[in-house]
Amino acid sequence: MTDLELWLARRAEEDARLYERYGKHLEKAHKGEFVAIGSDGQTILGSDDNEVFQSAIEAFGSGNFGLFRIGYPALEKWRSHTK
Repeated sequence: MTDLELWLARRAEEDARLYERYGKHLEKAHKGEFVAIGSDGQTILGSDDNEVFQSAIEAFGSGNFGLFRIGYPALEKWRSHTK
């Protein structure tokens, strides 16, 4: 496994943990919106994925957050299995 593949696998595990702990409770009120979750649990919500993404880079730094569409776990599964 290359360094990049190892980093991606670890990132996918961390993203799943972040969503389960800090994002899952948002599903009822915010399904379909986007959320970026930082490693400390801080969240950024919005309806535009690009705006949430840019705000997350500014707030958390590149590669230091998970980006999710709330209530759509298939998206995360697809992202985490991409090589």
